[in-house]
Amino acid sequence: MASVTDRTPLIAGNWKMNLDHLQAIAFVQKLAWTLKDAGHDYRDTEVALFPPFTDLRSVQTLVAADKYDLVYGGQDLSAQDSGAYTGEISGAFLAALDAKYVIIGHSERRSYHNETDEVVAAKVKAALRHGLVPVICVGETAEDLEKHGPSAVPVGQLRVALEGVPADADIVVAYEPVWAIGSGQAATPEQAQQVAGALRALLGELLSADAAAATRILYGGSVKANNIAGFLREPDVDGALVGGASLDLAEFASIVRFKKHVGA
Repeated sequence: MASVTDRTPLIAGNWKMNLDHLQAIAFVQKLAWTLKDAGHDYRDTEVALFPPFTDLRSVQTLVAADKYDLVYGGQDLSAQDSGAYTGEISGAFLAALDAKYVIIGHSERRSYHNETDEVVAAKVKAALRHGLVPVICVGETAEDLEKHGPSAVPVGQLRVALEGVPADADIVVAYEPVWAIGSGQAATPEQAQQVAGALRALLGELLSADAAAATRILYGGSVKANNIAGFLREPDVDGALVGGASLDLAEFASIVRFKKHVGA
């Protein structure tokens, strides 16, 4: 059975709708050089980037040619594999670009595109069909938190997302309190731990004790270099899904190197 020390921390940068393919090339090069100069060990902390779809081929080519240890993924995918679905992106397309991960159920997709828990569940299955690791996002609004208390909504969302998922599936879970995203007001490490602990307990219930021990749970919501170490000290928080700060090269590199921070 995996222990907490076996779970390699994952720092994931979600660029959202920012940076074209030329800007992406420049950013990835500078990030790789910055982390190399700092002596970053990718075996110690994995770094994943989530550019817009139009950037992925450029990122793939650069990462492969220069043998960067960075990995990358899609910000979304279709529940369908192919067909007359204008504007949709198949998991097969992401797999063909050597993407490792795909974000599913981000709060912005749930809110702006009305994605239900059932849609998220279908997308999780689509990702797994194509050998992609789904980063399953769950989280509550301020209204949810007041009405239902901590963890109830995220646990309910994850329960639906995991329906029919094999116990040995490779997944990542990201807890992103909607009230914290882009607000500059992050959850406290204790709040993140409370929810992450409940999510891990659910993984044990629905999948297996081994799956619960091995699955990484990320925190997302106003993550910065000055607060990341606090989150990663918590036993059930294994990394971060970083939004706006992932577009700031120095800030993101500092988040990646959270173990070097004072007191980390």
